[in-house]
Amino acid sequence: MTDLTLPSPGPDRTAALRAASSAQDAATRADLEALVRIPSVSARAFDAAHVSASAQATAELLRTAGMPSVEIVTAHAATPEGDLESNPAVIAHRPAPAGAPTVLLYAHHDVQPPGEEAAWSSPAFEPTERDGRLYGRGAADDKAGVMAHVHALRTLLPLWGPEDGVGVTVFLEGEEEIGSPTFGAFLAQHREALAADVIVVADSGNWRIGIPAITTTLRGLVDCDVTVDVLTHAVHSGVNGGPVLDALTSLARLLATLHDENGDVAVKGLLTTSAPDVDLTEEMFRSDAGVLAQVHLAGTGTIAQRLWTKPAIAVIGLDATPVDRASNTLVPSARAKISMRIAPGQDPSAAMTALRRHLLANAPFGARVTVADGEEGQAFSADTTSTAHDVARAAFAEAYGAPTVEMGMGGSIPFVADLAAVYPGAAILVTGVEDPDSRAHGADESLHLVDFTHACLGEVLLLDGLSAAT
Repeated sequence: MTDLTLPSPGPDRTAALRAASSAQDAATRADLEALVRIPSVSARAFDAAHVSASAQATAELLRTAGMPSVEIVTAHAATPEGDLESNPAVIAHRPAPAGAPTVLLYAHHDVQPPGEEAAWSSPAFEPTERDGRLYGRGAADDKAGVMAHVHALRTLLPLWGPEDGVGVTVFLEGEEEIGSPTFGAFLAQHREALAADVIVVADSGNWRIGIPAITTTLRGLVDCDVTVDVLTHAVHSGVNGGPVLDALTSLARLLATLHDENGDVAVKGLLTTSAPDVDLTEEMFRSDAGVLAQVHLAGTGTIAQRLWTKPAIAVIGLDATPVDRASNTLVPSARAKISMRIAPGQDPSAAMTALRRHLLANAPFGARVTVADGEEGQAFSADTTSTAHDVARAAFAEAYGAPTVEMGMGGSIPFVADLAAVYPGAAILVTGVEDPDSRAHGADESLHLVDFTHACLGEVLLLDGLSAAT
């Protein structure tokens, strides 16, 4: 700690924080690139040593940032396959001064698999700058979130005296990209260590480049595997074709019943809620998602509602005979993985029951349909009336020079609902560094570097603002 002091809240203090934050930008960028070089893929088929290495690296960053207590921890969860140990996570803590709140800063240090090497314009784990963006797996999701937290602490801890600022707990998870399978057990085993008055989850995105956002709603998730059987074994398609439809055709007919003629989900019993009032146009969505010009958009309602607060179903996997191994036989069995996003307020178990009922009731020509339940994740809807949300809106507007948008997100972060259940009195802020061009989880994932500096400054102003608000 140094003997630097800050002016009282006001323009002079904001200017001082801007200068202090800017002084950290180069080190933050260098450390982000170093983290991207660690291939910390948490999927079980990849080397777990890299996830351990990223936990060690992030723990060291927090120590050098001035956090007085930093440890690498795990949790154990009982599963049908036996006791499961979590990937290593990092918990760091700075006690709250008297009367000040404690803020929990969440991000994750694990990443998605890189996919096909040929799909990347530069190596996935070699950070590369092009046209103002930093490319690399994890550059946006979510090692930039990790570094936004580190940056804020590097900036503020030398400026705050022992009786200044807020209490800070940092929680950097190591298995978010595989669905946080031990998160519930982790909260139970480390509940006291993670308790906070305000929770900042840096794992979402912004409205556009240059326009900050707070994510106020997240859809939930259920998925399942559906298998269709029509024959006890494969038979000649010429000799036997006609009286019986092959399993793949039967599966295709079943999957086609999941949407109506407008493209809306046709499963009965699912909830639809209202979406945040934002100007999300069809042109914006088409550009962001890369929709082909000739493709008509599916569903009814506003684009925001279709993306954020209505159910959506996608077939994300298919097991059948590969084309290059096909023979003139009727396929006896075929299987698909169905992923369904559900609206905030929808109970995942009830949604799974509705999906299963629909699949079983629509078996084509009496085919045998079997449904194996998969993952379930809770949706989330934030109370945006808290003082913490007021401070956050002002902080990010100041940092970006543009008003903060409140938006939904069609994706799911189920652990956010877990945090809300375990800490019901905490204000939860879902923030992020991504933008519509970030391509998280895909090839050429990238981070807009100017927006990243804005996000880092925004978190500095947020944490200091929470102290001032107290």
